[in-house]
Amino acid sequence: MSSLHPINSFGKADLKEHVISLGEKQYRAKQLWNWLYVKGAKSFSEMNNIGKELRGKLTLSNNFQRLNIYDNQVSNDGTRKWVFELSDGNKIETVFIPEEERGTLCISSQVGCTLACSFCHTGTMPLVRNLTSDEIVGQLLIVKDCLDDWHDLNKKRKITNIVFMGMGEPLYNYDEVKKAIQIFLDNEGLNFSRRKITLSTSGVVPKIEKLKNDLDVSLAISLHAVSNEVRNNLVPINRKWPIEKLLEVLTNYPGVNNSRRITFEYVMLEGINDTINDAKALVKLLKFIPAKVNLIPFNPWPGSTYKCSSIEVINKFADLVCSDGGIVATVRQPRGQDILAACGQLKSDSVRSKNKFKKLN
Repeated sequence: MSSLHPINSFGKADLKEHVISLGEKQYRAKQLWNWLYVKGAKSFSEMNNIGKELRGKLTLSNNFQRLNIYDNQVSNDGTRKWVFELSDGNKIETVFIPEEERGTLCISSQVGCTLACSFCHTGTMPLVRNLTSDEIVGQLLIVKDCLDDWHDLNKKRKITNIVFMGMGEPLYNYDEVKKAIQIFLDNEGLNFSRRKITLSTSGVVPKIEKLKNDLDVSLAISLHAVSNEVRNNLVPINRKWPIEKLLEVLTNYPGVNNSRRITFEYVMLEGINDTINDAKALVKLLKFIPAKVNLIPFNPWPGSTYKCSSIEVINKFADLVCSDGGIVATVRQPRGQDILAACGQLKSDSVRSKNKFKKLN
């Protein structure tokens, strides 16, 4: 493992301080930033408007290395999944979903997961560790390399949206996720809009309002049930922050309005949470929150015990939520099922070792 500091772990202000600490003028940081996040440089030697002396200093102090591609699969529907090997040998998964009008990158925030959601393949893994900000940013950088998606004013951007819906609970890795998002948002670099970045959480209540005040990106809630009894089994974090506590913080979530709604994700499980009464209860729960509902057909994985609701049941559920509550309810189209890249299917076999487990508070 390299002892050098990863160059893409610096925020813009920190990069300026680093450049100054090397005895250089701070404007060099802006040049570096442009090379890193506009031109997509892969080495310091490419930076031909930066002096040889500074490039030498950076080479001695900083690591400039992309994540290692361990595996790369393409689904029949065009979805792509990468398994990246980190410097310590652990592995994470990242998924790109191309569509006609947009391209969505689903990135991971942890190696493994601490939540143990019973319907999720990732939830069967122990948590190994949080990702660092450079490992989070690194997922985007290497996929941009693979897709030839570095800025060209004459070409349409291929990655238009970023979703924190891969491995891990992003709000349990708040500080590193925050650093990464700030890099994604910077308008002199990667330049993603706040509305094009969505963070999905299972309901870490104390961090939700902080997220809005700090970053103001789009928010998605992994709800999946309308009663505490059912949600306790599906999403065990509910025992710590039950539905009423979660809805309380969302009702008071700053800045939410009809043009900026919270997305509620709801996996459709046959005989578990898919009845007409469940749909009516969902409408009642969301009555005072500007919301949209994303119904997710359950994606099976090896060893799973759940079955997906029928398409007829899913459509009836969506229609009722829309007609009774006036809530936009969409049905997510499964993508990448054949390569285990769909929602709830991500899992890296490299993190099964329970002796590495460390609980994060």
